[in-house]
Amino acid sequence: MSNSVAVVTPRATREALLDAAYDAALAGDWAATRMADVAHAAGVSRQTLYYEFGSKDALAQALALREAERWMAGADAAIVGHDGSPEEAVAAATQWTLEEAERNPLLKAVLTDDAGGLLPFLTTRAEQLQRAAREHLEEHLREHWPGIPDARRHLVADTVTRLTFSHLLLPGGRPEQVAHDTSALVHALLGGTSHVDA
Repeated sequence: MSNSVAVVTPRATREALLDAAYDAALAGDWAATRMADVAHAAGVSRQTLYYEFGSKDALAQALALREAERWMAGADAAIVGHDGSPEEAVAAATQWTLEEAERNPLLKAVLTDDAGGLLPFLTTRAEQLQRAAREHLEEHLREHWPGIPDARRHLVADTVTRLTFSHLLLPGGRPEQVAHDTSALVHALLGGTSHVDA
C-alpha cells in the first residue's frame, strides 16, 4: 500500500495567498491588514509570502490584476454572439462589466474602504491595471478587425478603457445606456470604417 503525499505547487501557494488577500480586502480596512495575517490565513510562513510578492503593495497589485483577468474573461464571454462589429463587441463587454460592478463584492469593498488601502489601485496607481485592460481590448480588435489602423485601434482601446474605469469609480447611468453611448463613441472614433477588414 503506497502513501500519497499532497504536493503543493508554487502556483497553488500563490493562489492561496491571493485568496487570503481577497478575503482580507472583503473584510475591509486593507491598510490595517498585516502581511503576517495574510500568510497565516493562507497556511504559509510570512517569509513565503514575501518571497512570492516582495511587499504588501505588490500583493495588492497582483490581487487587482487577478481580478482584472477574471473580469476580462467575463467580458470576452459576453462578447460571444455580439461580435458583428467593434461597436457591438465593445457595447456587450461594457454592459457586462458595469453590471458585474454592481454585484462584485471586491469592488464594493474597495470603493467603500475609507482607510484608502486599495482604492489607489483603481485611481492614482491604476496604470498597470489599465494597461492590462487596454492591451486585452487592443488584441481583441486586432484579431477580429485587422483592417483597423494600429494608431486608431490603440486610441479606441485607450479611450474605452479609461471611460470604463471612470464609470466603475463613479457610475454615470444605467449599464445599457453607458454601453450604447460607448458604442456610439467607438463608431465615431473609427470614422464609420470599422466593418472593413484588411
